[in-house]
Amino acid sequence: MAIAEELYPSQEDLLYEEELLRNQFSLKLWWRYLIARSDSPFKKRFLIYERALKALPGSYKLWYAYLRERLEIVRNLPIKHSQYETLNNTFERALVTMHKMPRIWIMYLQTLTDQELLTRTRRTFDRALCALPVTQHDRIWEPYLVFVSKKGVPIETSLRVYRRYLKYDPTHIEDFIEFLMNSGLWQEAAERLAGVLNDDQFYSIKGKTRHRKFTDEVGRLWTSLADYYIRRNLTEKARDIFEEGMTTVVTVRDFSVIFDAYSQFEESMLAYKMENMDSDEEEDDVQDNDTDEEGDIRLDINLSVANFEKKILHGFWLHDFNDVDLRLARLEHLMDRRPELANSVLLRQNPHNVEQWHRRIKLFEGNPTKQILTYTEAVRTVDPMKAVGKPHTLWVAFAKLYENHKDVANARVIFDKAVQVNYKTLDNLASVWCEWAEMELRHKNFKGALELMRRATAEPSVEVKRKICL
Repeated sequence: MAIAEELYPSQEDLLYEEELLRNQFSLKLWWRYLIARSDSPFKKRFLIYERALKALPGSYKLWYAYLRERLEIVRNLPIKHSQYETLNNTFERALVTMHKMPRIWIMYLQTLTDQELLTRTRRTFDRALCALPVTQHDRIWEPYLVFVSKKGVPIETSLRVYRRYLKYDPTHIEDFIEFLMNSGLWQEAAERLAGVLNDDQFYSIKGKTRHRKFTDEVGRLWTSLADYYIRRNLTEKARDIFEEGMTTVVTVRDFSVIFDAYSQFEESMLAYKMENMDSDEEEDDVQDNDTDEEGDIRLDINLSVANFEKKILHGFWLHDFNDVDLRLARLEHLMDRRPELANSVLLRQNPHNVEQWHRRIKLFEGNPTKQILTYTEAVRTVDPMKAVGKPHTLWVAFAKLYENHKDVANARVIFDKAVQVNYKTLDNLASVWCEWAEMELRHKNFKGALELMRRATAEPSVEVKRKICL
């Protein structure tokens, strides 16, 4: 085959050719020659590269530049083009002497990955790991994991590669667990996750704790669990889950998620019952007529168990599926409880918030029994040393509740307990004494009020002083 005329050295090339004849092992001369012919066709530069690499096969600079130009040529070609195979052969020739250069390996591996040659790419990754020192393996593992995570790679191949990687760097177990979950391998993902949780020495490179709490998703988890039981037609169990979730969460956002899902569930059940109510009544009329015409259904051996129960229990109120009134009352009760449930969420955030206790008591206005129970719970729960607000106002309001209902005796009992509380400031205690005295004055008990003021201003006993010192 004749060589094209443009590939022969030109008059301008003679200067470089003469110098190379005198010293063909000079990298500087070859490099100057290539730079001078940077505008020449690649075929001519190809011949220069090949001649230079034949003289200097161990030159990383020449191989890297040659391979870069080869990559530029195939950049816009389809991956099935013959130039790709030529490029692969060039990389293989380069690795004969450049097998300790990670950059050459990475360029080759990226090219094979783009060509979607699965087996050849996997084997080349393995060759790179065998050829390079272990201190440089992290540069190979990163593209290797990207390769095995691509679509089309057999899942067993990906698993083997990930397991090998964990032997090299066990700290990336979280990436492996995420891969297992994305691949639908729930069994091994659960086993690996359990192993992480049971490992006291585990340290997350992503900054997570071993028992990380997804506090922003608690409400969604509760509703998902309830939805699971709804799909299994276990509606009562679903209601239990909704109720437990509303009495457990500690943020208003989670409570709103659960409450909205719960109310939608009850509304959908009510709507379903109301839609089918008419059809059920028609069926009942037909059954009544059939029952009159039929004889003893207990003698009918062809009757299924379900139909037997339906016919034998027909007319009993426990077997009445028309429970629209019950469902409507249940939905109304849920809506009426919303303020109380929302207040409970805020109190779970801080049970020593005095203002929230006052708001809770106001919700039960008109129900003295419920208010008394709430006041009792409040004064038992609130720690005066941790209280947000003025804790003595709970005692005062508690006593006034009895006073407003003409029960002064119990009001005195509440005040007597209130003055024995160890408040954070003396102003709180003084306010309780004053409120007690004012109550006695309102009921014309002047001697009692005077006696209270004497008690309030008396010198503390030795025992009280000792407690204060402690």
